[in-house]
Amino acid sequence: MWLQLRCGLEPRTLAALTVVLVAAAVFAVVHFWSARPQPVRAPDPVSEAAQAPESAPGTDRGVDRAGTPDPSPGPPPSGGPGGRIVVDVSGKVRRPGIYPLASGARVADALRAAGGVRTGVDLTGLNRARVLMDGEQVVVGAPPGPQAFGAAGGAAAAGGAAGAGAGPATGPVSLNSATVEQLDTLPGVGPVLAQHIVDYRTQHGGFRSVGELREVNGIGDRRFADLQPLVRP
Repeated sequence: MWLQLRCGLEPRTLAALTVVLVAAAVFAVVHFWSARPQPVRAPDPVSEAAQAPESAPGTDRGVDRAGTPDPSPGPPPSGGPGGRIVVDVSGKVRRPGIYPLASGARVADALRAAGGVRTGVDLTGLNRARVLMDGEQVVVGAPPGPQAFGAAGGAAAAGGAAGAGAGPATGPVSLNSATVEQLDTLPGVGPVLAQHIVDYRTQHGGFRSVGELREVNGIGDRRFADLQPLVRP
């Protein structure tokens, strides 16, 4: 009433002004209350052991918790039933024959099973560290060129002078035991291609079939057709 009489305001205008003043006061109180400083709790100290992430064994990309890399997966050795292989050792050894060996055995193990090589035999062209395959034949002391097989060939390889008198029958060249010089005697195979065949044999653990000869660099369909009847695994 005093403001109305003093300022000459109507009741409706005075009510509107009162509502505006009350709203401004409420807004100011809420603003200052929300902007007041509040206490903040300090974070707990973290130890170095908790900071290091823990990983399960074998889940760190092939490295275990001891820092030792896992062994790289490789092709399993070619073996027969029960982890055994059977090889034929012939040529200039003390006891030629067929011998069962453990899967993953090498040429040196086959020679040892056959009683060792004879005195004076040159083993320059024989890779004694090569891994053997089931059903493979190891010929020791075979002359360069196409190897001798069969009854006459076996006598020529092991009998020395007796075999030299009779002309041995020639047979396929073994891709798993022939040297570079022996492979070089094949038609269409030079020293470079012969070395490619030996390199493929070393990298893949030998030839399991004559058809794998197609995978050697430098051997096409025509050359494979010429070599197929002249070689064997």
